[in-house]
Amino acid sequence: MPSFPTTPIAKLTGHTGPVHAVAYSSSPHSYILTGAADRTIRLYNPSKAPPSSVAPTSSAAYPPGLVTKYNAHGYEVLSIDVNAANDRFVSTGGDKTVFLWDVQTAQTVRRFTGHAGRVNRGVFGGEGDSVIVSASFDGTVRIWDVRSNSYKPIMTFSDAKDSVTDVLAFDGEIVSGSVDGRVRSYDLRTGYCEVDVIGYPVTSLTLSKKGTEVLVSSLDSTVRLMDRANGQLLKAYRDEAFLNTDLRVRSTLGLNDSVVLSGSDDGMVFAWDLLGGTALHKFRHSELREVRGTAEKKEKGKKDIVSAVAFCPSRREWASAGGDGNVVVWGTDS
Repeated sequence: MPSFPTTPIAKLTGHTGPVHAVAYSSSPHSYILTGAADRTIRLYNPSKAPPSSVAPTSSAAYPPGLVTKYNAHGYEVLSIDVNAANDRFVSTGGDKTVFLWDVQTAQTVRRFTGHAGRVNRGVFGGEGDSVIVSASFDGTVRIWDVRSNSYKPIMTFSDAKDSVTDVLAFDGEIVSGSVDGRVRSYDLRTGYCEVDVIGYPVTSLTLSKKGTEVLVSSLDSTVRLMDRANGQLLKAYRDEAFLNTDLRVRSTLGLNDSVVLSGSDDGMVFAWDLLGGTALHKFRHSELREVRGTAEKKEKGKKDIVSAVAFCPSRREWASAGGDGNVVVWGTDS
């Protein structure tokens, strides 16, 4: 397994509320997009924002590394997804609206409305990123045609009994996770829906590179690797210091699917060995450090949460998004 990146190499500052979403741009993955409770989306070049930079005052319009800002949301931003061409991205949040953005002009190209509650997640799908799939607090998953002039969804799934927190779109399939404790897989060709029962509210889904496994975060302080073919539990990732029982926290896969990475309710980030299931590293986001041994317990608070993590697909680098309004980029000394 490649050595795990444990050194804070950049600190992205400027948000005035908890950061809920973090995403790398598509290849060559040079930029990072962030979305926060302050209703803004920010595009950073992390190579321009060393961790030694003095945090700017709130009046500083462009802190180190900030390329541009995107302003259209009237409520908190909850998710960001970048298309393969790197010229557009989709964002969702408390507006009940799906926003499609032009990266260069910083303007919204389309706004899809119809959800009756906040939109927890929006992702590109289809050939050439021709559709957007959204997951909402209203219990529905909707598919929107980017190329059509219609503002109505081309398909709606209403099987969930509670908020749908995350969704994946790939190869003619849609996978959704819900607070009702279920992961639902829809085959768009046959219309068939398979349901896997997790038993606890699901907050995050990540597909493996092979597409045969899905990583599931849930509110029992456990991250699970599930076999998509039969719903079998392949591995569960836990730690006595890992806490996720109350808040939406995202997990992801990294280093060619050899590690599992997750934030937590109380400001920690954990990295597990995918095959062995052992916790390899523990980090405290706000203090920019790796924690050795048993991580100390801290009183929970919104400023402590690490609600999103993202792994760079092409470098030994990852990012953690904190309730403190900052995003920390972790890399290697070399």
